[in-house]
Amino acid sequence: MSRHSPLRSSGFPDLGVEEMQRYARHLILPEVGVEGQRRLKAARVVIVGAGGLGSPAALYLAAAGVGVLGLVDSDVVEFSNLQRQILHATKAVGTSKVASAAERLSDVNPGVELVLHDARLTSANALAILGDYDVVLDGSDNFPTRYLVNDACALLGKPDVYGSIFRFDGQASVFWAARGPCYRCLYREPPPPELVPSCAEGGVLGVLPGIVGSLQALEAMKLILGVGETLVGRLLLVDALRMRFRELALDKDPDCPLCGEHPSIHELVDYEAFCGVGATVDGVGATMNDDEVPLEIEARALDAQLRAGTPVVLVDVREPFEWEICRIPGSLLMPLGDVPRRVAELDRGAAVVTVCHTGVRSLDAARFLRSSGIAKARSLKGGVAAWAAQVDRSMARY
Repeated sequence: MSRHSPLRSSGFPDLGVEEMQRYARHLILPEVGVEGQRRLKAARVVIVGAGGLGSPAALYLAAAGVGVLGLVDSDVVEFSNLQRQILHATKAVGTSKVASAAERLSDVNPGVELVLHDARLTSANALAILGDYDVVLDGSDNFPTRYLVNDACALLGKPDVYGSIFRFDGQASVFWAARGPCYRCLYREPPPPELVPSCAEGGVLGVLPGIVGSLQALEAMKLILGVGETLVGRLLLVDALRMRFRELALDKDPDCPLCGEHPSIHELVDYEAFCGVGATVDGVGATMNDDEVPLEIEARALDAQLRAGTPVVLVDVREPFEWEICRIPGSLLMPLGDVPRRVAELDRGAAVVTVCHTGVRSLDAARFLRSSGIAKARSLKGGVAAWAAQVDRSMARY
């Protein structure tokens, strides 16, 4: 076995008769064998996110016999998750994701100890949570959490098994600052938030997270076993439409502020602020413009205005196929790409509320409308997803 495993080098637990049977196909692999299976049993792996990437990774790591498997997620299961998040069943809709995952994983392998962290990973708890594990698998779907996981792993000396997906494309790597580059060596700064559509905005082919999440589980197992060549120093790119895999070499950046020759980052920071996620006002999460005028409106507040008869022009900036799924009554369809040439259709003095799926595109549209002279333009915070959850529960979700 390689000496480059993050596993603690103390004695590994023995295997029982039933375990010998369960893991028989591992035991006959020279690269695994009894010693390797004992290493798996001794390993502690934590998965950040029990969603699309975390689902296949958790299933395979549990089936493989990882001794302790931690799950970090604060969300509940929604119908729109079921197309790709294979840990969760229809009966689990509305329940905690970690509780749903635990039920499934316990059935897969009751010998695995599950540690459930029903919480959002933050700068306040990341070091305490991740520090108790040997390998961290990042199954998150947003930049603040990716930077948080990366920085925490670097400060703790842990490997960060990274994966990301969008539409038909995926990425995978292992960021281990002690032995190679970290995430900041690849992406020094996050992209502007308005240019970062989520899977909820852009979609994702359901099987793609199964591919990338399985690759993450494989990398975690190789790290534990100390065998093979891991993705440290390499970025694997997956093109599912053309079924092509490409590889990019990654070098440690000597000027990296986290793991470079003269690091300036020595503690965790506010990652939402670092990634430009909207500031809050009066505790309601309303993004502000330069004139301190709220640029967003909450779903319940908009509903109250509409019920009171307040004149509001609803401009839905989603695509026509999304409009067909659901829409707020009385909305005007104006896809985001058409807004610049159609802005003249809107009264400059009108109270305009832009709407999209989750509030990303509509926020961009509201900013553009304000720059075009429509001073009362606002964005529906959370989009139709928030409207369906808070106002009209009969609305179709996607």
